[in-house]
Amino acid sequence: MLLGCIADDSTGATDLAAVLVQEGMRTVQTIGVPAPGTDPGEVDALVVALKSRSIPAAEAVRQSLDALRYLQERGARQILFKYCSTFDSTPEGNIGPVAEALMEALGAEQTIVCPAYPTLQRSIFRGHLFVGDRLLNESGMEKHPLNPMTDADLVRVMAAQSRRKVGLIRYDTVHQGPDAVRRRMAELAVDGIAHLVTDVTDDADLRILGEAAAELKLVTGGSGIALGLPENFRREGLLGRHAAGALPEVNGLEAVLAGSCSVATRGQVADFKSRCPAFRLDPQTLADGDAQIEAALAFAAEHMPSGPVLLYATAEPAEVAAAQAVLGRERAGELVERAMGLVAKGLVERGVRRLVVAGGETSGSVMAALEVSALRIGEKIDPGVPATVSIGAEPLALALKSGNFGTPDFLIKAFGAMPGGRP
Repeated sequence: MLLGCIADDSTGATDLAAVLVQEGMRTVQTIGVPAPGTDPGEVDALVVALKSRSIPAAEAVRQSLDALRYLQERGARQILFKYCSTFDSTPEGNIGPVAEALMEALGAEQTIVCPAYPTLQRSIFRGHLFVGDRLLNESGMEKHPLNPMTDADLVRVMAAQSRRKVGLIRYDTVHQGPDAVRRRMAELAVDGIAHLVTDVTDDADLRILGEAAAELKLVTGGSGIALGLPENFRREGLLGRHAAGALPEVNGLEAVLAGSCSVATRGQVADFKSRCPAFRLDPQTLADGDAQIEAALAFAAEHMPSGPVLLYATAEPAEVAAAQAVLGRERAGELVERAMGLVAKGLVERGVRRLVVAGGETSGSVMAALEVSALRIGEKIDPGVPATVSIGAEPLALALKSGNFGTPDFLIKAFGAMPGGRP
């Protein structure tokens, strides 16, 4: 294994794995940390998907260090800590604490901090993160139900959750190439700067940063930072170029589970509802027991023989705020994620084998409920979202979508991109 990756949620992990496959690395994604000694097979990169984005920082650190130990056992030469391209994190966690724990375990003095991926409308200019043409805190992320992002200045945000110093490598240095970036890294190291926020205005900048990071023990960022890492191993003669592996066909009933309340997912849910049957799960109703879960499964069983169905908790910000006011933020989220896991399990028991899931937290809950331990990564459906098939005795075709990703018709389009089809 050349590159060992730790992702803080399942959709981010598949996003990263898709980039590595695109760049010619044989890649497998695991759901959670594999048992010690588990052999992932002949792979160039392994992505360990955790569910650590929104949990207490101390627990996120523990899980991430467990993942690191497994990757080190498998011989990983470099570690990548992958977090969301919108830097989802409160001042109390989790990106800074996890990054610093990994640095300490690896003996790393510096690391790159780069959630940018211009292809996916994420860019950094003078240390400020943009979503499209809007600053992060004006993009809708300021209303995120779990990790509201109210500051676009990544140097300031990272400094609020880190013990080590944070600095910036500006666009004018990046545009001079890898050698200029390395020189600037060395200058900042003299001043004790450990976390290097890096400007990125197009994908070419990510490849420059990837080359500049060849000697770093730890790299942190979104999936885009992985664009430039595989070529470092090729220059050393350690990596060939492998085509994306063909996925096995999976046939069965089809369903969509959507828990994300992002702007993109809200639009995708509206598009799907205009085409196919849909059932909404409400957290305040879920608080009264499991009757709504049973109703959702009965609805799905009635409609799935005719085509895919959508079971969703996606809601407008005002509706989310109203539920949180009654239940509390954590309780409202827990109720939805528990329900999504139980619904997913019930759907598979009723013959679903092709499943689209929208939302990082939702995907983590669904994978845990279905006891999916690893995924084969196939071709991308949309930027950031590949087709996948679970590894195991009874495979499932899966598309795990970050809340912010995908075209408006993604939830229906994804089924056409999955191997196999309806029975």
